[in-house]
Order: sequence, then C-alpha cells, then structure tokens
Amino acid sequence: MGSNSIESDCCDTADLLQVLGHITPLPEPFQQRISEQIHEENFKAKQILLRPGETARRIYFVKKGLLRAYYIDEKGKEHTTWFVGDGDLMISVYSFLAQRTAEEYIEVLQDCVLQSLSWSQLQSYYADFKEGNLIGRIVTEKYYIISEERSLFLRTQTPEERYRIMLERYPTIEQLTTTSNIASYLDVSRETLSRLKSKMLRNKRTANAA
Repeated sequence: MGSNSIESDCCDTADLLQVLGHITPLPEPFQQRISEQIHEENFKAKQILLRPGETARRIYFVKKGLLRAYYIDEKGKEHTTWFVGDGDLMISVYSFLAQRTAEEYIEVLQDCVLQSLSWSQLQSYYADFKEGNLIGRIVTEKYYIISEERSLFLRTQTPEERYRIMLERYPTIEQLTTTSNIASYLDVSRETLSRLKSKMLRNKRTANAA
C-alpha cells in the first residue's frame, strides 16, 4: 500500500468516486448510484474497525488518516501486516471477498476520514453495470499484487532497506504508532530497529556535515 495506493495512479487528492472513475469511465447512472451510496465517516485514533470473528462488510477508502492491520498469534504476540494511508483502499481481503469471518484487526492509528461502500452495494454494481465487474476485477488484482509486493518486501529487502522504504511511504509513521508495531511490520526485533534508527541518524549527520 502507501506508494502502491490506487490513488497514487490518479491524483494527489481524490475521493472514492474519482478513484473508481479513474479505473474506467463511469456512465452517469453509475456515478449517481455511487454518489448516493458512499458513506463518509470520521474515526478517532485507536478505534477498531474490524476484529477477529467479525465479517468485513465494507470496503474503505482512506480520504485522510492512517490505519493498520494486525493479527495476534497463539502466543499473544501482535504482528502488523499493513499500514494504510491517504488514497489507499483498506479491506480485510479474504473476509470481505468471501464474506467469511476475519482473523485480523483493523485499527485507526490517526484520526481518519473514511469513505466506504458495502459488500452488497458492490454486488449490485456488478449486476447492474458492466463497468462494475471491471472495477471489481482490477481492484482485486491490485490487492493481490500489493500482497505479493509485501511478501517480496520481507523476503528480498534487507532490514535497512525495509526501514528506508517504510519511511519514504509513511514519513510520519514513527510519530503515530509504537516502536513495537513498526518492528513487527518490518519483521525485525526492537533492538535491530533501534540500531537502524541510529545508523540512519548518523548517516544524515554525516551528509549534512559534508
């Protein structure tokens, strides 16, 4: 997500209707239906949008703010899987698409403005508009591409590279969440993360002194 967001292919600021319209031109009746059905809501930091055992009923577009997805393993340890910022879509992919219970949490890290559509609304778009099926396919493909990129991010990048990429995507992340969450996202220990921070700070000082 982040720099992989759907909005990043479109424009600097957008709402959900604009983003969907960028995927494919939408006929006026389709635009009208979406405009009438989009639900916009403000959420406060620390609110939980989804818990394990619940079914994801809505797909969210982050107009402003920051979220994270995480799960808790059998030992009670949290594992952060995603940070999701401005211009990203946020869903619990399997739960939403299959309408099965989720195994993860979705938490608001920073006060958010979110726009959303329900699963049943999307199904009506697929049935009533040929463009609806195209949007559904492209969004689904994009999510699986992002999932693969996340897997490659962990398998092929060094911890230092992961940390640098994360800061490029989410420059204020360290002010918005805990060191433990960031270390979990990067798949490193807190001690390793501390060393990475110190090294980057030294490099900046050296560069500024040059």
